[in-house]
Amino acid sequence: MGRRRLRLSKRPEAGGCWAFPLLVLLAGLSLAMSGCAGAKPPANTVVMLIGSSPANLDPRIGTDAQSEHIDMLLFDSLVKHDAHFGFKPYLATSWDTPNPVTYIFHLRAGVKFSNGQPLTSRDVKWTIESMLNGTIITVKTGAYEDIASIDTPSPLTVIFHLKHPDNAFLENMSDGAIGIVPYGSGKDFGEHPIGSGPFEFVSQSYDRDVIIQRRPHYWGTEPKIERVRFDVVPDATTRALELEKGSADVEINSLPEDTVHALRQDRNLEVMTEPGTELYYLIFNLRDPILRHEKVRQAIAYAINRPLIIQSLFRGDARLASSLLPPEHWAWTGAQRYNYNPAKANQLLNEAGFPRGKDGIRFRLAMKTSTNETTRLMAMAVQAELAHVGIKMELRSFEFATFYSDLTHGAFQMAPSRWIGGNEQPDIFRYSFASSSYPPYGANRGYYDNPEVDQLIADGGANSSQAAQKRDFEKIQQIVARQLPTFDLFYIDNVVVHSKRLTHIRLVPSPSGNFDFLCTAELRQ
Repeated sequence: MGRRRLRLSKRPEAGGCWAFPLLVLLAGLSLAMSGCAGAKPPANTVVMLIGSSPANLDPRIGTDAQSEHIDMLLFDSLVKHDAHFGFKPYLATSWDTPNPVTYIFHLRAGVKFSNGQPLTSRDVKWTIESMLNGTIITVKTGAYEDIASIDTPSPLTVIFHLKHPDNAFLENMSDGAIGIVPYGSGKDFGEHPIGSGPFEFVSQSYDRDVIIQRRPHYWGTEPKIERVRFDVVPDATTRALELEKGSADVEINSLPEDTVHALRQDRNLEVMTEPGTELYYLIFNLRDPILRHEKVRQAIAYAINRPLIIQSLFRGDARLASSLLPPEHWAWTGAQRYNYNPAKANQLLNEAGFPRGKDGIRFRLAMKTSTNETTRLMAMAVQAELAHVGIKMELRSFEFATFYSDLTHGAFQMAPSRWIGGNEQPDIFRYSFASSSYPPYGANRGYYDNPEVDQLIADGGANSSQAAQKRDFEKIQQIVARQLPTFDLFYIDNVVVHSKRLTHIRLVPSPSGNFDFLCTAELRQ
């Protein structure tokens, strides 16, 4: 998403690592109010800046961040995440699981869509079946293919029968994954969506804006804000200027950190940070003759000074990671950590059979990256660190489509990547590490193969006891932390910049960087 910017300095510090000086604002970025006159937002409207238009506001189809975040304001799901990424009632006041393949949901009475139509079990059934029967063509279909049938014995009862146990089922019924749409909603539904959420759709002008407004008679707590206009502003510098001149009210996670640092000095703006779940990590191709060595991967982990990168690239707005799951997650465990230790890295590389040559180089690697600025600069930081333990790494940057294609086809040695929301449920282990999840069937792009991990993933998926699941998932985290098919770097904080006329913003418990804070925020009159 290109939030942050880094400049590298080739000045060696004590201990042999490269120095990363604090960032300075680019000369061309002037945040002076005198030259930026613009229209103020209407008194009843919050103007929020986003970097791109939502692709599709049908919650069955849209998978991009903007679509999912706006859909969470327009639609309700059966269950909702709690602060520890478990699930709590929402449209469903409760649910029963008489066996691992049956879920009985009891729906909330009196819920209506924004057009006044009551929400019933028929709508829930249609929402899911329309993706499975071809009415809607969507990549989300795969998440629901384990559903064998759906019964609706009453307007407020819906029963799902699964083909086999699926520990991702509740996640796929939660906020961010799906929202319930009215019965009969077809393929053009996203052009004028009708939901049961706290806001209702008003209009969308592609590449310009999306407007939503507070719903009267919402079944839950009504928002204080009357109207929200999402202005599409692709350029980060322009977003900063819009905030600084007062023509916009808020943005989240869309500005480079040096720009955020400058905006902290503005008396009319406030900056909020909270721990987030967006994860940066490195992928190793385990079919590579060098990277297939476990000690080489461990040495690379020890050689990277992650705290220094966090301070320089993210100005401290990140925290070290030791698992795909965030630390707040009920299944997270403190697995093996790789604190910066170049001496240990050198030892492991020697043990792996890669001594330094006469030129000081042990071997050469190539890291592929996208042209995303933050990702590219992070790769430069890793390149500088690895040079000190004798690893000569070449960087190769490609536009995203080419980079992603190479990643999914195994045409790389090392590559940086991110999880944005996808790492908040334990099914991420199946998707990332199961031998059945090699591309195109999942995200095991490094071709990791461990029968013990496969069995633990299967056991965790089949077990209905959360305590038993937790034991399986803890073992998985410990194994992959030792074997390092991927190396988890850091979780990025959520950073919100907002005008002082916008108050009562709460980011917790919403670590995914979504827009839920608009449900509690208020406008100062």
